[in-house]
Amino acid sequence: MRLRAGRRELDLGGRPLLMGVVNATPDSFSDGGELADAEARAARAAEHVAAGAAIVDVGGESAVGGRPAVAVEEEIARVVPVVERIAAAHDVLISVDTYKPAVAEAALAAGAEMVNDVSGLRDPALAEVCARAGAALVVMHTRVAPKGTLLDPGAYDDVVEDVVGFLAERVGVARAMGVPPEQIVLDPGPDFAKTPAQTVAVLRRLDALRALGRPVLLAVSRKDFLGAITGRAARDRGAATLAALAAGIDAGASILRVHDVAAAADFLRVRAVLRGERELEPGEGLTPDRFPDR
Repeated sequence: MRLRAGRRELDLGGRPLLMGVVNATPDSFSDGGELADAEARAARAAEHVAAGAAIVDVGGESAVGGRPAVAVEEEIARVVPVVERIAAAHDVLISVDTYKPAVAEAALAAGAEMVNDVSGLRDPALAEVCARAGAALVVMHTRVAPKGTLLDPGAYDDVVEDVVGFLAERVGVARAMGVPPEQIVLDPGPDFAKTPAQTVAVLRRLDALRALGRPVLLAVSRKDFLGAITGRAARDRGAATLAALAAGIDAGASILRVHDVAAAADFLRVRAVLRGERELEPGEGLTPDRFPDR
């Protein structure tokens, strides 16, 4: 399976690609706005790239509910300087996490080549922007407007069926707006309009989503369903995130959206060796400086 994103064509048939998160927001659930300005955000992107990220996802509006949406002008002011700095310094696929066509257009003009839409393509004009730019488009399942919340155990007769049907319909909308199928990625939307139990039900059936024929983005890093399972706060869900990644990879996820790229990269390296996908050389790791006391 291949993904076209602007001038790039990515092979998604092997090891999953890592997407590093860069929050250009003061109120992210995961890092509390610890990256204060464009320089700090670009530096975080550089860390992700050095650790092995193939994609960097820049977001200018937190998905935390109960707060007003960020104005288009403010969101552009947050993300465009970061995108410009990353594009100037690194040969990496840049994604912009937005549901607003004007923000997407500005970010694509600044060097982004993917739009990560957490609204479920609520505004079809966003797909038209991607079609004109040749950008990849991530379409996510959700049944609420951006910044909305739906935590109802009875919301779905069959949550897996709802996710698959919704994304199939939204892919149809994207294609009608001119986005070729090879530019589309699917996201089941963990925690978006879902209780923890509903999220788990969907993640157990990623095979049903893969049957739609497009790559799956797994965005489980530090999510609330992991907190429900472990009882840990967002910043303490690193181990839980890796466990969720393991299950997602086994189910065929192609892109892993994570906050800690280095940890995820280490996980993938160890997994590859233990599965026999890479062999250690007989003397690998036996250099004297590694064991000075022997």
